Amino acid sequence: MAGTGYEPLDTLKPWGDGIWLIDGPAIRSRGFPYPTRATVVRLRNGNLWVHSPTRLTDGLRAELDALGEVRHLVAPNPFHFAHIAEWQAAWPKAKSWAAPGVVERAAKNGLSLSFDRELRSEEAEGPWAGQLDQRIVQGSTRFHEAVFFHHASRSLILTDLITAIETAKLPAHHRPLAWIKGIDDSDGKTPPGIRWMFRDKRAMADSVEEMIGWGPERIILAHGRCYDRNGVAELERAFRRLLRDRMWDRELTRAKKKQAGKG
Repeated sequence: MAGTGYEPLDTLKPWGDGIWLIDGPAIRSRGFPYPTRATVVRLRNGNLWVHSPTRLTDGLRAELDALGEVRHLVAPNPFHFAHIAEWQAAWPKAKSWAAPGVVERAAKNGLSLSFDRELRSEEAEGPWAGQLDQRIVQGSTRFHEAVFFHHASRSLILTDLITAIETAKLPAHHRPLAWIKGIDDSDGKTPPGIRWMFRDKRAMADSVEEMIGWGPERIILAHGRCYDRNGVAELERAFRRLLRDRMWDRELTRAKKKQAGKG
């Protein structure tokens, strides 16, 4: 298998205070190779929380065991469940959490998966309350993604809401598709196939504004380049069309207040 450009794979890479990334092998969707990435957070009690687990190797398992005890496995949306079962087998005491729709889509793909809990939208689950904020992005009846904000590193953890493929890391014949989809690194955003599943744009915009309100400094993506600075600006850029009317209204309001102050 060709490299992803994010080597070394299957190893912990420090990202910030109590948080690590794992770059995994590419997965193919209709022939296109998407690099994969998991996120590991060490909670205050020393337990490990793993978001969107990638391929598990013996070496990676040893690294994780040296870091802490894996106790929480998160399948954050209906497209990210491929390696959950192998992680469940490796750490049978771990609790598994799934976004709405994961079990059903896995079954359609021939996988019978079992989870302990379905992730909620309103508040963070007890084991990581106060350390990670969480919400289910609203606006779609077909696609539900759980998003998380890690307080200690000021990092927003996304899965498929933004994809930013670094085309320089792709074989030349795959690059045009990334450009056509508008998910290349020059302007990463929600892939069109997922964006079209959000029929209620107002509800989706509310969710994006809530993420902006968390004030992330950095953004972790499951596919492509992460944003290591200017997190809020990157959200406003990636969702500028969704937020355009709201941003315009706010600018008008600011201008009117400024003008009234001068009067």
